[in-house]
Amino acid sequence: MANFNFNKAILGGRLTADPELKTTTSGISVTSFTVAVNRRFGGKNGEESQADFINVTAWRQTAEFITRYFRRASSICIVGSIQTRSWTDNQGQKRYATEVVADEAYFVDAKSESPLAVQQAPANNPAQSGAYMPDSYNAPAFSTQQSGAPKFEELSGDDELPF
Repeated sequence: MANFNFNKAILGGRLTADPELKTTTSGISVTSFTVAVNRRFGGKNGEESQADFINVTAWRQTAEFITRYFRRASSICIVGSIQTRSWTDNQGQKRYATEVVADEAYFVDAKSESPLAVQQAPANNPAQSGAYMPDSYNAPAFSTQQSGAPKFEELSGDDELPF
């Protein structure tokens, strides 16, 4: 039988609190936070939902990205792996934790839906409001007039389309 090991977790939900960036004694960036994910199921009155609260840890650049661009109630998509660990606490009790270790994090909300964009910046100085406006939202629009792009024939009307 082939050796098949696969551990991939994809979460989509909302942050329950602002993530805080911490640094280990060796200088590595880390943040831990919780993502609330709704789980739908058929109940007595039709479809009902309940939230699962999933602990996530992110390291290095992923941790820095998350703490810079996400706040409480931000929608987020996390891609990572599930990890379990155990330790003995100060009272000698064996403790266990299961968490998702984030490899990637993605924006889910449109800029206008983000909790950080609710507060509008003054027109003369956007930096004064403290609202987050990521560079990716200000990216130039895609242009088909790039060099080396194929030339396409323009059709004058819908009558010429084959479908």
